[in-house]
Amino acid sequence: MLVHSPLVGPTTWEAVACELRRRGHEVLVPELTGSLTGGPPYFPKQVHTITRSAAGRQVVLVGHSGAGSLLAPAGVALGGVAGYMFVDAGLPSPGQSWLQTARAELGEQLRTMATDGWLPPWPSWWGEDGLADLLRDPAVRERFASDCSRLPVAMFAELEPPAPGWPDAPCAYLRLSEAYSEPAERAKVLGWPVTDLASHHLAMLSDPGQVADSLLDLVRQLRRDAPPGAR
Repeated sequence: MLVHSPLVGPTTWEAVACELRRRGHEVLVPELTGSLTGGPPYFPKQVHTITRSAAGRQVVLVGHSGAGSLLAPAGVALGGVAGYMFVDAGLPSPGQSWLQTARAELGEQLRTMATDGWLPPWPSWWGEDGLADLLRDPAVRERFASDCSRLPVAMFAELEPPAPGWPDAPCAYLRLSEAYSEPAERAKVLGWPVTDLASHHLAMLSDPGQVADSLLDLVRQLRRDAPPGAR
């Protein structure tokens, strides 16, 4: 199950999902954008979307960027997953908010961008050329950006829900960019399999084949590390 960050849209994983299906794998991509409407709390709605999408199947939960904070509560709610994989993502911090764990300068940037409790879509945070530096194909860039919505400031102040007993399955980390070196190093200290790609934060859109290769390799390592009865 490929989980996109709540800050963007499911197009993030579209090309990788197609690549994995082409290779014969079953892939689920829940859409979290509907959780942004209706006000808080946001975490429960996002976790519910993930668990509903699983429909009783045992999955490997794969979370990109801001979806990292959803993997632990979603896995606990599912009552048993095959593994967890963090892709250029923060690791779970139950009881803390995004604003508490983010770099101070990024938190201040969000406060200055907010209008009436809402932030502009994530692609516009980085200026006119920021997204173009990552996604050089205009068609890919436009499709990704059009899938991103305005974001409620309250979501960033909401505390991550508890996840008692986590991790309850093997975990792995795929680092795409230098910005996520710190959680990748934490994953190594924890003894998780870690793959480092010299790429960028949205590599799944520009190089889905390479990302798919890395995900499948890490899944094999997760299966190797799982208890015999869970493989």
